[in-house]
Order: sequence, then C-alpha cells, then structure tokens
Amino acid sequence: MLADWPETPPLPVLFVGHGSPMNAVEDNAWRRQWQSLGTELLDGWERPRLILCISAHWITQGWHLTAMERPRTIHDFGGFPQILFDQQYPAPGAPAMAEAIGTALSQPGSGEPLGLDTGEWGLDHGAWSVLKPMFPAADIPVIQLSMDYGQPPEAHFALGQQLAALRRKGVLIVGSGNVVHNLRALNFGAGDHQAYDWAIEFDRFVADAVAQGRLGDLSGFRQQGRTAQLAHPSWDHYLPLLYAAGAVVGEEGSGSEAPVRFFNEGFQAASISMRSMLWR
Repeated sequence: MLADWPETPPLPVLFVGHGSPMNAVEDNAWRRQWQSLGTELLDGWERPRLILCISAHWITQGWHLTAMERPRTIHDFGGFPQILFDQQYPAPGAPAMAEAIGTALSQPGSGEPLGLDTGEWGLDHGAWSVLKPMFPAADIPVIQLSMDYGQPPEAHFALGQQLAALRRKGVLIVGSGNVVHNLRALNFGAGDHQAYDWAIEFDRFVADAVAQGRLGDLSGFRQQGRTAQLAHPSWDHYLPLLYAAGAVVGEEGSGSEAPVRFFNEGFQAASISMRSMLWR
C-alpha cells in the first residue's frame, strides 16, 4: 500500500518540452540542459525511488499505469535516421508500485482505481527521449501514466492534484509534452528563438500563468481562442503540463506559490515551444 512507503522530503515536479525525437541523440542545447538537470536532481535532492512520467504519446480510454517488470522502449515515430530506432532505455518497471499507486488514486468522474497495463505499452519517446539524457544509467524504475483524451482539461488537472501526495513518497513526477505544438506549421529554417506570433503569444500566456502561480488557469487554455487552436490543433502535448501543474498545487490548493524555474526557453521550427519548468 502507498501508505506503507516511507516519507521523504518532497521531490520537485518537472514539465519538459521534448520536441523532436532527434533531441534524444543530437548534441544540442535542449539535450545538454536535460543532461545537466539530471545531474542537478541527483546531487541536490534525495534519489527518486520511482519516476512517474506522463507523456503526450500514451492516449487511452480511462487512465492506466504501466505495470510490467521490464517496459519496452517504444519507437513511436517514422521517417527518422536508424540511430534513433537503435535507442534503448532499459529502465526497470515497478509492478508493485504501480498497483499501490493505482489503488491509492481514483479516476476523475468514475472514482474507479487506475487501470494496470501489464504488457501492452512501455516507455514511448515522450518518456525515454528526455529520461535517457537525464538519467543515462537507467537504474531508476519508471512508470508511465496514460491520459484519457476524452476527458476535459479540468479532469487531467484534477488527477494531477492527486499525484501531489507521491512527491513525499520518493516519486519524481515528470510531464513530457510541449507548451506549443503544431506540426502542420513547422518551419525548419527558423532559429531557436524565432516563432510565429501566435506561438509566442500562447507561450507567454502559459509562462505568465506559471510565473504568477495561477496554475489553475492553465486548464482554461481554450479561452485563448484562435491562439490556442493554432498552438494546439490537438491537446495531447499540452495535457501533460496540467498533470505537472496539478501535482504542484495538490488537492488542498496550497502549492500554487511554489518556486518555479524555467529552462530551455525557445522554439523548434517556429511552432514547437521547448519551454520547460521545474517546481521546487
């Protein structure tokens, strides 16, 4: 049971903009920041007993946790060089921990425990592309939490609030998506700090809400109208941010003033925001 796990000092919460899968193998500023962040986390906080990752790339009906001993490395993309398909991240799973978390949490709406996936999924590139640079030894167990895309943004934030209790149980919570993600508008000739006006505007909406501790406002992103529609033709890459923000706020709403640090501020191909954040 989750209640039996020893208490720890609270671990930080991360939201990481993962961008192109090639960031996992290229020597660029994004990946170098992930590498230095991993060192900082291991040196500055208690070593995580578990990493719980919410990736933009695992969409399900209902919410599920990976619960296999050895989650496979999923290469859920196409058209990239072979070096990317050769990547493996053999981090162990944690079936008993997944069962304890699934029982302790409840699905928004139904109140049912989270489902357990014992063999279908694994670690998709939203998870391993950032975790491998951060924790290359792959010796910390990793569990992925899926997202029920059919639920409203507020439900994702609410489940994120339930995750807050895990921070004092040695669990590092990592949301992996992008603050802006529009693959239809990619401009590969753009520099790292060039972007469309609407991408800059939506990125600023998120940055202001986070910096001012208005994390609950992130669930209302659709109120940004056409800017939100352009920034996210689909919501899959935005939703992991809501889990991270919810985990900071907690069910009592007491963490909205938690110190936050932005990193990897910039854009890829003008329509993908790499903005990432760490809450202490």
